[in-house]
Amino acid sequence: MISLETITQAAQLIRQFTVKTPLVYSATLSRRFDAQIYLKLENLQKTGSFKVRGAAHKLILGRREGSISSKGVVAASAGNHAQGVALAAREAGLPAAIVMPTWASISKQEATRNYGGRVIVHGATMEESIRHAEEMVASGMTLIHPFDDPDIIAGQGTIGLEIMADLPDVDTILVPVGGGGLIAGIASAVKSIRPDVRIVGVESAACPCAQVSMRTGKRVLVTAKSSIADGISVNQLGEMPFAIIQDRVNDVVTVEEGYIAAAIQILLERKKILAEGAGAVPLAALLNKAVRPRKGEKMVLVISGGNVDTPLLGRIIQQGLLKNARIMRIRLTLSDKPGTLAQLLQKIAELEANILHIHHDRSVAHRSIDETSVELELETRNAEHIRAITTALDQAGYRIEPVAGQLST
Repeated sequence: MISLETITQAAQLIRQFTVKTPLVYSATLSRRFDAQIYLKLENLQKTGSFKVRGAAHKLILGRREGSISSKGVVAASAGNHAQGVALAAREAGLPAAIVMPTWASISKQEATRNYGGRVIVHGATMEESIRHAEEMVASGMTLIHPFDDPDIIAGQGTIGLEIMADLPDVDTILVPVGGGGLIAGIASAVKSIRPDVRIVGVESAACPCAQVSMRTGKRVLVTAKSSIADGISVNQLGEMPFAIIQDRVNDVVTVEEGYIAAAIQILLERKKILAEGAGAVPLAALLNKAVRPRKGEKMVLVISGGNVDTPLLGRIIQQGLLKNARIMRIRLTLSDKPGTLAQLLQKIAELEANILHIHHDRSVAHRSIDETSVELELETRNAEHIRAITTALDQAGYRIEPVAGQLST
């Protein structure tokens, strides 16, 4: 276990190399969930993620104790851990080699290089990258594990100290879970100060290693499916994090992809906060009702990072708009007569929907020669607005067909 004294000492060691991130109250989310919702914005941390806390603590402490080789450090990561180790090593005056899998995004490779890391692209899977990093230890470099390390966990636990300092009467904290280092550190700090605080882990349903492990009582290796929360797509919890989670975490819940995208879109549009998929899962857990706040409950959502690949962001926002009923897609069959399409568009205008895209096709198979197909993408206010549009069009005699990609509301 990680003691409160160890985490407090970690906070002192890293304070010159990290920032104390803000804990902000969200009136919008508080009204929506009838609770007092606060956001711990680790997306504003150096490198855009909490990872630099643990890495900085590991390297600074290791240099003091002589456990970090002067030949430098090596890590394997596809993103946030890579950047955190690269920056921490630069601040500690150490060379850093970061092994990244071949599928790691170009933007994250470049960010790692810009923080001073020597990027080695190797391995078709994360496991292959890790093995290559482990092989480099033979050359005298020190391996920095992303989560299964007491110094890393203590560094992440400094987030818990900050939450308790800013909101000492917090009731519940929702924390993303991947390998378990973040929630293990936060739970260690918070439960040492106030054992009654409820700590809930949130992970993607595409990779539920923590939930399965909690239920079975042993670490389970799961098969990860593709997820926009790639930062927490870890197949198995670390040994030390699992022991702490069993002892100090109250529950672990999962969230589906659509809700993660919806959470990203809400944070961006309503709070002007850019969160990556892994960082948005605490809000997703409220959206899908995996966690139901009590009336007036003080709840902190740990927004663990904000490193979203730009090419992916547009697709995530589109999916989020669909899930949040801000976009409606419909297909209709119309009589191919002059004025018919104009009448439909007039009806849409009367229903106060904004037309984003329209596709008019006279060459659709299985249509009568005097019929045409029209697909519309509409900007809508909410699910109630979508239902009102559907009802009005149905009553006006239009035949509405389902369109692939329209999520249920």
